[in-house]
Amino acid sequence: MSRGKNDKTSGQGLSAFLRRMREKSAGESRAASEDIHYEGNALIRLLRYMKPHMKTFLLCLLLVLAATALDLYRPILIGNAIDRFITGDFLPGEAAAERFAGVLKAAGIYLVVLLLLFLCTRFQFLMMQKMGQDIIYSIRNDLFAHMESLTMRYFDVTPVGKIVTRLTNDVESINEVFSNILVRLFRNAVKIAGLAVIMLMLNTRMALFSFVLLPIVAVLTVIFRFISRRAFQIVRTRVTALNTYLSEHISGMKVIQVFGREKQKFEEFAEKNQDLYSAGFREMMVNALFRPGLYMISVIAMVIVLVQGSSAVLSGVITLGTLYVFLQYINSFFEPIQELAEQFAVLQSAIASAEKIFTLLDTRPLIQDDENPVILPEIKGRITFEHVWFAYKDEDWVLKDVSFVIEPGQRVAFVGATGAGKSSILNLIGRYYDIQKGRITIDGHDIKTMSREQIRSAVGQVQQDVFLFTGDISTNIRLSDESITDEQVEAAAREVNAAHFIEKLPGRYREPVTERGSTFSAGERQLLSFARTLAYDPAILILDEATASIDTETELLIQEALERLMRGRTTIMVAHRLSTIQHADRIIVMHHGRIRESGTHQELLAMDGIYKKLYQLQLN
Repeated sequence: MSRGKNDKTSGQGLSAFLRRMREKSAGESRAASEDIHYEGNALIRLLRYMKPHMKTFLLCLLLVLAATALDLYRPILIGNAIDRFITGDFLPGEAAAERFAGVLKAAGIYLVVLLLLFLCTRFQFLMMQKMGQDIIYSIRNDLFAHMESLTMRYFDVTPVGKIVTRLTNDVESINEVFSNILVRLFRNAVKIAGLAVIMLMLNTRMALFSFVLLPIVAVLTVIFRFISRRAFQIVRTRVTALNTYLSEHISGMKVIQVFGREKQKFEEFAEKNQDLYSAGFREMMVNALFRPGLYMISVIAMVIVLVQGSSAVLSGVITLGTLYVFLQYINSFFEPIQELAEQFAVLQSAIASAEKIFTLLDTRPLIQDDENPVILPEIKGRITFEHVWFAYKDEDWVLKDVSFVIEPGQRVAFVGATGAGKSSILNLIGRYYDIQKGRITIDGHDIKTMSREQIRSAVGQVQQDVFLFTGDISTNIRLSDESITDEQVEAAAREVNAAHFIEKLPGRYREPVTERGSTFSAGERQLLSFARTLAYDPAILILDEATASIDTETELLIQEALERLMRGRTTIMVAHRLSTIQHADRIIVMHHGRIRESGTHQELLAMDGIYKKLYQLQLN
């Protein structure tokens, strides 16, 4: 009976856990889809990236003008040949051979025009593609650099998939604007204007018949522009939501499989995929209705021109060559209008992506250095907390009136139950978050007045969850800092006893590391993190549950290395296993965000308080 009751309770607990996971997933998905509306003109801001490339862009516009002029000249060349050498009034004695020679001459000129058109188009295309790639390269660099400047709070509340979408899908969607759309918009606008002028010059009456349907085209274009912009915004938002979901659940695939939730998670994915499919379908339907509509209008216009033109040819008002030119022009006249509408659609998509990109770029870091930050000649490692109050959100205080002093070279450990505020203290020392009340100093200087770069270069932090990057062991120890030599990398590995497993690997320090270091054990990853920290030679060492994931044998290997690592450095430790911090100079006991006890291991045991209870619990 007891077993059945426990199973039921366990099942209810599992159900509650999974329900919370679903609620959390739904909440994060809503957060991913609810983007702040961008205030400003995203297109104008986007065009500012062209400023360094204006000479290239202007040259491309000149080539487009030349190509458009050549394109407009082609029908006139053929129309003149028809009137002059095929259907025209021939002079007495003018032989068929002479007329044929005239046709060949016109064909030769036509080929030259085509060659020049090809060259202008080719060079313009290559230059615009190069310019577009250069601009996209700059935008990506700006985005990543700005992302690195953002505080940890931003990454706490923003899904990874959303940020990845900004740097990949959204940036790529605006590539077409710079490499193609801008020039094509200019070309089509010039072509439409050129066609209209030439048609009016050839025959005003015929031209007016050709333009009779333009008001309908204008109305359709305005409606299409309005509807397509909203459709593209919805598509971009749902792409972000899907990428966010994928990023989170691919990372958590092991949890999904452990709890056997594949079917449920597939259903959630299918729902988001359906949302994106529906948005894409609506976008497709908008285009599917607009383009055929314009095509039908162009066909009707051509029929009108053909009927009126044929009557004019039979009446001798215009020549057959002129009718041919009009038919070619009316066909060409609606084609750029169709392209303009489609290009506006692509432009709307790019603007929707640009708004999301600029929203990220306009996100100001919560923590910024002073204009002239204090730069110390050397950081010795004296840390002071003076009546510090801190909350991640509003006034939900994690730390409450916390005060303590850590002298240079001193070893201080923080202990307490989960949620007591231990890890928050570590994050505040590196100024990953700013406090709401009180003051934190390093060597007597308020950290808000100091350079964050100097603070973080002086603080070496080893965490329980070690993150290894794709690459090799050497680059993971030096983190791509080429000022750290191979000899220093190897020396650091030997100091923390990581060399004993590295040098057994086929590639030694060049051994490939897969994503997150999945081919290494938890202990090996932790040893690499120790080597990484030692290679940077910090003045302040932070150990956040640094030995929690290490087996007893591996822990014995690094105890001696830890002693060498901590020697001469201010060391701050957080550990749940009290056996690892008994030799600390001072142990501070945290409880509900406050300091409740402080002293050495023996002094705290003598107090018969919170620390002694924690110690006895672990002994049992």
